[in-house]
Amino acid sequence: QVQLVESGGGLVQAGGSLRLSCAASGRPLSNYAMGWFRQAPGKEREFVARITRYGGSTSYADSVKGRFTISRDNDKNMAYLQMNSLKPEDTAVFYCAADPTGSRRYEYWGQGTQVTVSS
Repeated sequence: QVQLVESGGGLVQAGGSLRLSCAASGRPLSNYAMGWFRQAPGKEREFVARITRYGGSTSYADSVKGRFTISRDNDKNMAYLQMNSLKPEDTAVFYCAADPTGSRRYEYWGQGTQVTVSS
């Protein structure tokens, strides 16, 4: 089973950028499609972005399209979420997750990293 640890969150002003990292251990990251999700206070967790096992395909929530970029480096067992033009409504706990079957069922989750965007 894979273990996931997110990092890179923090406090940033609106319009700024952050790069989140997701470090995987226990299994090769190439075994999994990877996703990023977020949960804002009082709201349900929502999908942010997804990347297939070897990075051949990505998809994004409409709310982040054109601002966020998901990527991965299987050699380093790392996944990333580059977030640009951040908005206060992006404030949330961000989670990376691993999908072992490609069916968009994420079975493994990290503990989350807080992103706060000030206006």
